[in-house]
Amino acid sequence: MDIRYVHEQVNHANEYVRGQVSTQAIENFWSCLKRTLTGTYVAVEAFHMDKYLAEQCYRFNNRINMNDGDRFTKALSQVGGKRLTWNELIGKEAISA
Repeated sequence: MDIRYVHEQVNHANEYVRGQVSTQAIENFWSCLKRTLTGTYVAVEAFHMDKYLAEQCYRFNNRINMNDGDRFTKALSQVGGKRLTWNELIGKEAISA
């Protein structure tokens, strides 16, 4: 499948929004991530940063017309048959595919 994206830029020296082109979504994402890392998770290890980012991506991509319960139900529906051991979680064992 060939998907093409049109990349446009907004020069904040001249404008912040031009029609449908803006940086508000990505700025919103980084703001939510920053609040989560400094407010909810107060002892963040750099080793786990990819997991914190994945969680924030999931929340952000499932924010419209969904509440916390809906997101939780959707997440649980996707974990069947998957296993994460403690050693994999803390990085002492390679995660197998």
